[in-house]
Amino acid sequence: MLELKQFDCENKEILKKEWEYISNLPADENGFTNNSNGISYEDFITSYVPKRKDFAEGKNLKEGLVPQIDFLLWENNEIIGMFRVRPQLNDFLRTVTGGHIGYGIIKKARGKGYATKGLALALKELKKRTADKEAYLYCHKDNPASLHVMLKNGAYIHHETEENICTRIKL
Repeated sequence: MLELKQFDCENKEILKKEWEYISNLPADENGFTNNSNGISYEDFITSYVPKRKDFAEGKNLKEGLVPQIDFLLWENNEIIGMFRVRPQLNDFLRTVTGGHIGYGIIKKARGKGYATKGLALALKELKKRTADKEAYLYCHKDNPASLHVMLKNGAYIHHETEENICTRIKL
């Protein structure tokens, strides 16, 4: 069964699986960044997890950052993707890159519809949390699969930059 679950900061069994996923996630793949590639379990628990909780609650954010809720896409008992939902945007996220939702799917699960289904679930989560009438999403021009996922979820191309295709999805 496919489920989108908010990052768990408490359950030790789930935290171990989240750590395995995060520590093995590439540092940057198609614009989906992960500054915690290779993180030790101890650093994950003492640093990464408290920061995720603060981000989700909008606490202790550095200037220029906005609240972000991390969700993991689970297929049965395995994490196959991650979706970052930002209910509020700043000018940079609204006009340059980033948007409301960023996502990545592990390589072995790509091309099987998980990103499309996961984005639909993430859009539902965003709709609960934002006053915006449209979701702003971006993808690199050299990532047609991501653009296809957005279009399958009702996106239209709003504009393009030198590097990105910028889409909008009505909420």
